[in-house]
Amino acid sequence: MANPSIDWHVRAREIRIDGRMVVDGERRTAADGATFDCISPLNGQPLGAVARGRAVDVDGAVAAARAAFDDGRWAHQAPAVRKKILQRFADLILAAKEELALLECVDMGKPIQYALSVDVPATARCIHWYAEAVDKLYDEVAPTPRSALALITREPVGVVGAIVPWNYPMIMAGWKLGPALAAGNSVVLKPSEKSPLTALRLAELAVAAGVPPGVFNVVPGFGHEAGEALALHMEVDAIAFTGSTRTGRRMLDYAARSNLKRVYNELGGKSAFVVFDDCGDVTRAAVTAAGALFFNQGESCNAPSRVLVHERIADEFAARVAAEAANYAPGDPLNPRTVMGALVDETQMRTVLGYIDAGRAEGARCIAGGGQARVETGGYFVEPTVFDGVTNRMKIAREEIFGPVTGILRFKDEAEAIAIANDSPYGLQASVWSDQLSRAHRVARALRAGTVHVNQYDEDDITVPFGGFKQSGNGRDKSLHAFDKYTELKTTWIRID
Repeated sequence: MANPSIDWHVRAREIRIDGRMVVDGERRTAADGATFDCISPLNGQPLGAVARGRAVDVDGAVAAARAAFDDGRWAHQAPAVRKKILQRFADLILAAKEELALLECVDMGKPIQYALSVDVPATARCIHWYAEAVDKLYDEVAPTPRSALALITREPVGVVGAIVPWNYPMIMAGWKLGPALAAGNSVVLKPSEKSPLTALRLAELAVAAGVPPGVFNVVPGFGHEAGEALALHMEVDAIAFTGSTRTGRRMLDYAARSNLKRVYNELGGKSAFVVFDDCGDVTRAAVTAAGALFFNQGESCNAPSRVLVHERIADEFAARVAAEAANYAPGDPLNPRTVMGALVDETQMRTVLGYIDAGRAEGARCIAGGGQARVETGGYFVEPTVFDGVTNRMKIAREEIFGPVTGILRFKDEAEAIAIANDSPYGLQASVWSDQLSRAHRVARALRAGTVHVNQYDEDDITVPFGGFKQSGNGRDKSLHAFDKYTELKTTWIRID
């Protein structure tokens, strides 16, 4: 919870932005001196100028990362040494929690209380967990004949290009940096141009912790410039991307057009929240659905934006979700009591409002919200919105909205619920609510999603993998499985005479 003695408005007015990129351990301007304005979604006003990285800047960052990798200043360090440095990095993140949380709040629009209580500690915890894990991973000896010894070892993949989105800038960066750096790689991070500020500060903290120059570099800029240049670069060995499915397709194309680098995409979602009529606590299910959807202003890839409810309890459930939406009225993100903040920019706000218009036009009934909020602030706020009478053919049920909008769909029986839930190009997460253990297990196995929650939603831990099926991507963030993305398996076969 935010410290009530802190006046966050005063802190926000005192912010001084250093928007220069971080390359080879140093702050740098773009090669051509270009910048772009970083606009706060709280009021539509500029926070400061940020370096506009382009291909030449990406070249410099990749060259620094390649040199750092090739000379072994990081990759050749003992795992225990990397562990200690990354632990210091995590400690410095926690020490700077108020600064980082404030940057995240004014840059991206999330409430200060959640930036403090969720985003900063989750980022530090991720870095610390992978630091602890790296000297506990063992290689293998294959069961060969006595005349041979076959060693199977994990080696760092090399230079990793990490491209992260604007909705959880710190956490998404941490999910990439933790395993990539722990495994011994060098990283070039391209944050979203919509929320670049915490990434730049993280790079400074990493250098202060002892991460050698060139090992962790940050190049801010636009996707079609810095992002494309990074994904096409012949000296980048792997791309770890989190973002839209549309851009994820481009990542695969860039890999094919360049050096066939490995591409790990964590993409969009349209998660199904399935409530059966044998759910013993409809109120808790409705409260959970609303909380999971409206958290972070609905700007979450795993948000349960399709709520499937058995027709016998659908009216009651819809009314409860609509009533719960009132508890998420957008407020001032700098107020420690605010639970829903601003959408990241005007473009995203207009996109979300366009989906609300489409839902009405296609015949869905808007039973809560449905409009812009806090217009007088100049910021980008949208009311928490609930549609009833949604069908799975409607645009608001097919496409990822990435805003505080959910739709309630009705089903008759278990088979229809499974069919509707799986009738989506996405497969990131899902949830099943039933008091019958056999049904919960049966339906969970039938749902095509990377994570299926039972009688809860979005409970989480760094020890479990995160990722999806179908067009929600490939590979997994978090857990020990994330090391698979940032290491190569090498076999060394030794003949014994």
